[in-house]
Amino acid sequence: MPTDTTRSDAITACLAHSRTIAVPGFSANPERPSHQVAAYMQQHGYRIVPVNPGLAGQTLLGELVYPDLLTAGQAHTIDIVDCFRQASYMPELAQQAIQIAARCLWMQSGIIHPQAAATARAAGLLVVMDLCLKIEHRKRFSQL
Repeated sequence: MPTDTTRSDAITACLAHSRTIAVPGFSANPERPSHQVAAYMQQHGYRIVPVNPGLAGQTLLGELVYPDLLTAGQAHTIDIVDCFRQASYMPELAQQAIQIAARCLWMQSGIIHPQAAATARAAGLLVVMDLCLKIEHRKRFSQL
């Protein structure tokens, strides 16, 4: 598959200029990808905002867990919404990302929803589908 340099440049710029990442589908289990990606990004200077209704009110990775993205967006300026939810949740998360004025809707590896992507893009968000935030960050910034 050929590299889309425009998309690659947009991802690099997004990662370079973002500071806060909401993580819908965050898991308290350190073995789960959502936890590992969030911890990695936190170690690289990003503020993590965990989102999981079943864990709401707990403190994980030193951050308060929010029940939903809208509540998290009321408390924080969210740059990236890094989704670890099934594709069927993406339309709702895209709408919420728009509502909280996020800059990027990121669907992790294996998550693809063209309609949700089109909705978010139409509202001006950068959309990334089926890529791992941690891997993309490491590719671009590991030499620093």
